[in-house]
Amino acid sequence: MLHSTPEVAEPLVQDDRFKLLSFTGSARVGWHLKSIAGKKKVVLELGGNAGAIVHSDADLEWAIERCTVGGYAFAGQVCISVQRILIHRPIYDGFCERLVAETEKLGVGDPMDDGTVIAPLIEEKHAARVIDWIEEAEADGATVLTGKKREGSVVWPTVLADTKPDMKVECEEIFGPVVTVRPYDDFAVAVKIVDDSVYGLQAGVFTHDIRLIHHAYTDLEVGGLIVNDYPTMRVDNFPYGGVKNSGLGREGVKYTLQDYTEPRALVMDLKH
Repeated sequence: MLHSTPEVAEPLVQDDRFKLLSFTGSARVGWHLKSIAGKKKVVLELGGNAGAIVHSDADLEWAIERCTVGGYAFAGQVCISVQRILIHRPIYDGFCERLVAETEKLGVGDPMDDGTVIAPLIEEKHAARVIDWIEEAEADGATVLTGKKREGSVVWPTVLADTKPDMKVECEEIFGPVVTVRPYDDFAVAVKIVDDSVYGLQAGVFTHDIRLIHHAYTDLEVGGLIVNDYPTMRVDNFPYGGVKNSGLGREGVKYTLQDYTEPRALVMDLKH
């Protein structure tokens, strides 16, 4: 494993002594490296803007707790961080109020403090970009329910309402402590909204209706659907990875071994 800039990675990717490229990072860099990798086998784990759908029959306390953790853990610097939350209209107002209340309880600042959830972003320029995207969305009609504060590399957890599909905070990977909320009336429409993305890593659905679960699993073009938990959940024994711009191949112990090897046939004629 090598952490590097694209300038360092490019000559290594093009070197024929390496037989496989496994890359984790942004979609822009990942697909570029694949384009110059030649005959190598390529495995990509890239970005996402994970959506979570919360239906009115869900355990709301649990859904709020998990969406809060999933949206802000590691300051949102997780490719399967909760970014878009679609909420059934009958519970929308109450859900948003409680989500904001839980968000404002989160510890912000010193990562050495046990109570801190929102620590600094990896670089100050990324924190500045996150605020730029929030302000750009706000100028286009979005409403800041809480957050939109920055000190150096630290961005306070932010909840945005009244966002539009073409806003960067919706259609791109923000990779920061920001979630958007929007109401829906029809579950099928909510599924289409989540699926209307260039990314397809993971999604979450909070409901106890098996028909809705089946509909979401059938219609969502994602690498994984998490039911009654956040899309940030993963364990190493299931196939983890994305479709569309989110990647190529699968992680997970068994599936990594399959991706990293080539099957080979041995035929023996024992009669001669």
